[in-house]
Amino acid sequence: MNHPRFFRCFAGLVLAGWLLLSGSAVAQTSTGQRDVLREITDVVGLKPRFELRATTEVQNAAAVVYGGKRYLLYNPQFVAAVNRAGRTDWAGISILAHEMGHHLNGHTLRAGGSNPADELEADEFSGFVLRKMGASLAQAQAGMAVVSDDEASPTHPGRRTRLTAIGEGWQRANQQIVASTRTAAPSATPAVLADRATAPVRTVATTASPVSVLGKITFRDNPDDPYYITNRLSVVRVDRQDRTAQVVGRLTRSESTNYPYVLVDGQQRRLYISRNGGIYDTSGRQVALLSDPS
Repeated sequence: MNHPRFFRCFAGLVLAGWLLLSGSAVAQTSTGQRDVLREITDVVGLKPRFELRATTEVQNAAAVVYGGKRYLLYNPQFVAAVNRAGRTDWAGISILAHEMGHHLNGHTLRAGGSNPADELEADEFSGFVLRKMGASLAQAQAGMAVVSDDEASPTHPGRRTRLTAIGEGWQRANQQIVASTRTAAPSATPAVLADRATAPVRTVATTASPVSVLGKITFRDNPDDPYYITNRLSVVRVDRQDRTAQVVGRLTRSESTNYPYVLVDGQQRRLYISRNGGIYDTSGRQVALLSDPS
């Protein structure tokens, strides 16, 4: 991982394409071993929409997007060596969690090599995930303690900084776990569903609870259909004739500095909003623009 993240650029696409066409170098990962990929996604509440590929054609591990699909590539010999050096299987798991962090933070949606900010975000994610999975702080840091360089480089932070980032993620998850044990569990009673034929359309109130508009979203495929972002971070579609706004999605903050917000619709599809207002799909294609509402 302490090499330029070229696998996330051109070389990564070539390699991923080769792996899809050739199965000779790919080791099967569904042979009764623990499903680490699902374990990681389970603790963050996501579906495992990644494909894990073991191959000797990569030197260590890499997050790759190819053909609109996300892959985690890893060299099983490298992971085994990290586990031996770290004296725990958590070391290898942290490597995979780190690469998944690159995907979930939107790092693989843009071109370019590794940079220290992205690496630290992925490190913090791995620490957060491993605490949720039950690892101690030392176990969560074991992998990076082995593979990272002492000194920082133009592409990667130094070992001490990276271990600190992992520790911050681990502590954040630990605080959540401790807090959850101190409070009573909320009610598990499910919602009562109204008849669809008579259920009212969910609208944003215009009088009793004032809502302000923060931005306008214009989709390239449907530029005449108005969508707005409210001060509650809801995404609404305005019906000017009925003077109502139907909630069709929401904005959530991400840990990425380049894609600080994620737009999630009712079907849990995700779009990534860049700092300059560009809105991108999971393939990295710009599909909309966020602008001033005026």
